[in-house]
Amino acid sequence: MARRRKRKSRRRQEGRRILEHVPQYSIESGQDKPVTAARKYIKSEQIAPPALLLVKRNEHTTDRYFWAEKGLFGAQYVEENHFLFPSLRLVIEQQEKIQAAATS
Repeated sequence: MARRRKRKSRRRQEGRRILEHVPQYSIESGQDKPVTAARKYIKSEQIAPPALLLVKRNEHTTDRYFWAEKGLFGAQYVEENHFLFPSLRLVIEQQEKIQAAATS
């Protein structure tokens, strides 16, 4: 039986491209749950939003979180709903200005 390809959402692809321009931090969860480790890291390092945190749970699994003004979100949710986050609108506008300057 032939396997069907999974359809890639354009909205999610656009969100992924936007998140590429946000600062990223890689940490390990240690004994804490990944969300708790991310929150502790944000507090200890005083990270300003927007930021993307890659939390290594074990050697095979890495959880991705997005730190916004409104709190901590799963990165997949943010990719699909990037238009709901005002801080990402600023990133989009900055990227558009850079592209416009590069083309002219």
